[in-house]
Amino acid sequence: MLTGMHLLLSGIVGSVAYGLAGPGSDTDRIGVFAAPTVAFHGLHPPRESVVTTDPDVTLHEAGKYAKLALSGNPTATELMWLPEDCYETRTEFGERLIAIRSAFLSAPRVRDAYLGYATQQFRKLTTRDSSVGGRRRSAKHARHLARLLHQGRVLYATGVLEIRLADPEWFRAFGERVAGGALDEAEALVAAAQRDFDTIRTPLPERPDEATVEGWLLDVRAAHLPPAG
Repeated sequence: MLTGMHLLLSGIVGSVAYGLAGPGSDTDRIGVFAAPTVAFHGLHPPRESVVTTDPDVTLHEAGKYAKLALSGNPTATELMWLPEDCYETRTEFGERLIAIRSAFLSAPRVRDAYLGYATQQFRKLTTRDSSVGGRRRSAKHARHLARLLHQGRVLYATGVLEIRLADPEWFRAFGERVAGGALDEAEALVAAAQRDFDTIRTPLPERPDEATVEGWLLDVRAAHLPPAG
């Protein structure tokens, strides 16, 4: 999958990391890799992302990953905040990435990303069907809606991303209620989160610390140049 590439950091994300996994849940993985720096100057630059579905793995090249995380992308961001037991690959550059994780954060992008992704989940709920499979999907969308709003608010209020949920049963029960027809509960949760984002005094800066992120990325590029001589 990564011929000539170097995996820097990888781990298990998604429902397993959140504590929401059930008997039929998939195990999702995400990672960051470095490509040989000279390859970016050729006719065929390295792939920015490598995605497989069996198993479910998404790997992003370091530059692509940095841009995603700087945009506030929740899935990319959570890789730097995982519980210790969820990491599978941790190199020196991976450790440095975890050490500068706060540099990627900014108040507007966290708000927009988490509210935006939660709103996508709400739209999926409004188009659900009434079959068994549809109800199962609806419960999943509702859980992720609630989880995104919770994580986004905590991150916005504290500057810390909570991955493993303290009360996963609440999110499961919420998902089942919404899938059973309590769509108004989901709508109310979104509205409450929007109000909270408007009133919380966040410690997050208006802009991310791009200089720190770029320093890490340039060091990755330098380390993956061919040996001199």
